Amino acid sequence: MSKPTPISGFPEWTPAQRMIEQFVLDRIRATFELYGFAPLETRSVEPLDQLLRKGETSKEVYLLRRLQADADGPAGDDALGLHFDLTVPFARYVLENAGKLQFPFRRYQIQKVWRGERPQEGRYREFLQADIDIVDRDTLPAHYEAEMPLVIGDALRSLPIPPVRIQVNNRKICEGFYRGIGLTDTEAALRAVDKLDKIGPAGVTELLASTAGASEAQAKAVLSLAEISAPDASFADAVRGLGVSDPLLDEGVAELAAVVEAAAAHAPGLCVADLRIARGLDYYTGTVYETQMIGYERFGSICSGGRYDNLASSGNVRFPGVGISIGVTRLLGLLFGAEALSVSRSVPTCVLVAVTAEEDRAASDAVAAALRSRGVPTEVSPSAAKFGKQIRYAERRGIPYVWFPGADGDEVKDIRSGEQVAASAGEWTPPRADLKPLVGPAGTGV
Repeated sequence: MSKPTPISGFPEWTPAQRMIEQFVLDRIRATFELYGFAPLETRSVEPLDQLLRKGETSKEVYLLRRLQADADGPAGDDALGLHFDLTVPFARYVLENAGKLQFPFRRYQIQKVWRGERPQEGRYREFLQADIDIVDRDTLPAHYEAEMPLVIGDALRSLPIPPVRIQVNNRKICEGFYRGIGLTDTEAALRAVDKLDKIGPAGVTELLASTAGASEAQAKAVLSLAEISAPDASFADAVRGLGVSDPLLDEGVAELAAVVEAAAAHAPGLCVADLRIARGLDYYTGTVYETQMIGYERFGSICSGGRYDNLASSGNVRFPGVGISIGVTRLLGLLFGAEALSVSRSVPTCVLVAVTAEEDRAASDAVAAALRSRGVPTEVSPSAAKFGKQIRYAERRGIPYVWFPGADGDEVKDIRSGEQVAASAGEWTPPRADLKPLVGPAGTGV
């Protein structure tokens, strides 16, 4: 077999990086459960018409088909695509299982998703997301929109990563403002503003004119709104200062003020009201979130989401919700690229049990079993080589301890310090810092 060519956009971490990822997932999962979110996993595929129902996603969806399928491809209900986020499949799950769920329903979901994007640093075609959502039947109180940043703030603060800032806006502010200045195609205006960081004010002005029919004065007003940013509820005064009036605008301002004030009380500096945040997907209807990691702002958001009222609906029944998603692979990819995270060893093994002779391997296996029964990660030496060679094997693997079985009693050696002491497999316990690999910022000596 010839050497395979790597496929861009489908990351494969090293074992050490995978251990860091597992650590991160465990911390995120623990925080989600502290807030009462229950675990859920949905299938990887959805009907294509469902995936394309909301938002500009058609260019990103991977179609699923058999190798020997009809050249024309499946159509209608038979067409399947890999999900590009976890919100659309979750909405479908709620509709299918509404009779079995207790509302408000709080769930977290940690799964891979697939998007046909152009791979670049921090952007992948296959990546892991960690989502939380709260849905209710018919109505969803706005206070849940204020809860989302609190959960995410706690989850990300539990990780050895740079601090984050959550930028929040409310779609009602934007849509109400656009209506108040006479723009009727508010969705087109939102999509234009969502590109502000990419194409700049001049590009957005042109896009507003061509897609939303905005005049020069209307485009100027739209950009004036997008320039408003504040770490507290003072943004509301700046919005009112633009002199536009609309009931939906007033409702959005009140809701966003509640989000910012709740975050400030929980963790000062966590949230900032930023009225240029629009989020490109069409299904958002209220508060929207984007999260930047300090020092990595140029790479964009590592965690985003928002309120949606109509994504999960059937006839007269609807299930409004609010959710937010951490781009786990995106976050880790940026930090791995900067060599900003480290793990204290590249294997989970804490103890290597030496083998004195092959005919005595059973005795070493018994020691390993006794240590494992007490929660000490242990492996047995692959050969009965000289003890010096077995110690060097442990050093290469990063294993801190070597255990020597003996007829007159066992001994364990810390190969970093050279200290060797008598020990019993039924009683000896390593220091807590050595029991499992430690994850932390690079250069901290973990």
